Amino acid sequence: MIQTWFHCLARRLTGCVAALLFALSLPAQAQPDSPVDPLEAMNRVVFGFNEAIDRAVLKPLAQVYVDAVPETPRRLFRNFVSNLLEPWNAVNNLLQGKPAAAASDVARFAFNTLTTLGLDDPATELGLTRSNEDLGQTLGVWGFGAGPYLVLPFLGPSSLRDGIGRIGDIGFDPSRKISDGPEFAAFTAMRFVEQRATLLLMERLIEGAALDRYSFIRNAYLQRRQNLVYDGNPPEPKE
Repeated sequence: MIQTWFHCLARRLTGCVAALLFALSLPAQAQPDSPVDPLEAMNRVVFGFNEAIDRAVLKPLAQVYVDAVPETPRRLFRNFVSNLLEPWNAVNNLLQGKPAAAASDVARFAFNTLTTLGLDDPATELGLTRSNEDLGQTLGVWGFGAGPYLVLPFLGPSSLRDGIGRIGDIGFDPSRKISDGPEFAAFTAMRFVEQRATLLLMERLIEGAALDRYSFIRNAYLQRRQNLVYDGNPPEPKE
């Protein structure tokens, strides 16, 4: 039975990939409805591909994961992953000219690792708040514009700047230092499933609020990234 399920899954994935490659080979004729999304025709094709993968694989897997795994071990896993990213948060805060925030990240990493191996977050109770920094934000602070909006296969919403930044984020991912073999693959798969599981409730909001799911996700992503670059205080839009 399991073998049959995997065979069907493989056929779905093969069909989705073939459809994506065919669609991307077609000339884009639709005009974008947003100046930040000049590649909208291509992006919508990739978006449809990602949605098909999500419906066939990721969402069902995330739902099974939520039903089978209690919240406590899920929370411990999220804390462990977040703790691994603290040094990279510190590097990006330092590159953004925020040494106090970088010092807080280092202190959080040291305290949480020594007290709970990163499985819990007692540092927050001491007033050391968690950062959420990446190389895309750092490039934004340095003055690089977001560039055109992009939908990346499998990875979802991005921009030219954030896509470039993500390459650096992946290269400096500390979990790669633990193992680059099957253990790393399993750990990465668990991260993807957990991230998808956290979006299950948000997805209901999107389905209830959005007439155009693509535009809703694009606008929400760009607004969130703008807020992150400016630490919640973006400049007023120009008239």
